[in-house]
Amino acid sequence: MDHTQPDEISVVVTRTGGIAGIRRAWRAVPGPEQASEFAALVERCPWDDPPRADEAGADRFMWVIAANLPGSARQAELPESGATGAWRSLIDAVRAWASEHRELTGRKGDASSSD
Repeated sequence: MDHTQPDEISVVVTRTGGIAGIRRAWRAVPGPEQASEFAALVERCPWDDPPRADEAGADRFMWVIAANLPGSARQAELPESGATGAWRSLIDAVRAWASEHRELTGRKGDASSSD
C-alpha cells in the first residue's frame, strides 16, 4: 500500500532475478528539498520507450520502476542491460535515498548493498 500524499513524489525500484531469484526493492519518498531533483530524474527516463527484455536466460536481473509524481504515475520494466543512462541514474538515486532513510520494501535486508 502506498502511503504517499497526492502531492508527494515516490519512486519504487524492484530488482528480481539473479542466481538466487531474490526480489529486492527500494523506495524513495523525498521531501520538498529533494523533490525537484527526483522529479527531474523521473522526467529524464524514456518511459514511453523502455528497453526491451534480453533474450530469456537464467540468472538475469529485471528491474521494475514505478514513479508517482503529482498528477502522474508511470511504470516500466527493463532488463539489467537496459538499466543505463537516465534509468541507472534514477535506480542509483532511489537506492541511495532508501539506504540513507532505511526505506526497504519487500525482502528485509541491507538496502545499501551494491549487489
